[in-house]
Amino acid sequence: MNVLGIIPARYASTRLEGKPLLDIGGKTMIQRVYEQAHKLLAHVVVATDDERIEKAVIDFGGNVVMTSSKHTTGTNRCLEAYDIYKAKSDMIFDVIVNIQGDEPLLDPEQIKSLLSCFYDKSTEMATLVMPVKNNSDLQSGGVFVVIDKFKNALYFSRAVIPFIRDIPKKDWHSKHLFYKHIGMYAFKPKALKEFASLQQTSLELAESLEQNRWLENGKKIKVEITELETYAVDTKEDLERVRNIIANKK
Repeated sequence: MNVLGIIPARYASTRLEGKPLLDIGGKTMIQRVYEQAHKLLAHVVVATDDERIEKAVIDFGGNVVMTSSKHTTGTNRCLEAYDIYKAKSDMIFDVIVNIQGDEPLLDPEQIKSLLSCFYDKSTEMATLVMPVKNNSDLQSGGVFVVIDKFKNALYFSRAVIPFIRDIPKKDWHSKHLFYKHIGMYAFKPKALKEFASLQQTSLELAESLEQNRWLENGKKIKVEITELETYAVDTKEDLERVRNIIANKK
């Protein structure tokens, strides 16, 4: 399986300006994500519209492509990056992985688990979920997903789903196995192009979750379950937590 990992990276952020270039233990965040992905994938590229990020990636020896500043979603940026990198490398890729650029503690085993979905030849798009283990995880926010018995996603929501009727919310976790979404996606090239060409849908706009666009058009998203924790950096508090984790590892 020939795989291309794409890391969309924007400088602007409503909560943490310039976060791809923030220092974490002597390396930028984008370098840490890139290096973790590169441990498993031979081909990794950063997709950005900012010259500061482009320079930073070149400086640490990574692959980077400049994409349009007009993209409204990471998926559309991924498609442009894929087209550019494919033309430059003159290679054919079986699967494209959209890797979050704000998870410097990315575990390569997560990517490996995600790619296992494509052993099923019918898989067009796949993502990862993590089981909720306690009630506090239900209260901490994030994106939840319900899946069918064949491990296909049924729906993604920022609300805790499903709703457990006649049971106090504090006891929900003991009555049902909930799943939180981990925002890493993989596509076959044809599916990525089709996804990017679809118009935004009402459920996507309502939840501000672009994966619902694919489901609302009658498509399937294969799900793999991981037990590996993930830490997205969205705030200064998140940043300090990740810095401490990396410092303790050293």
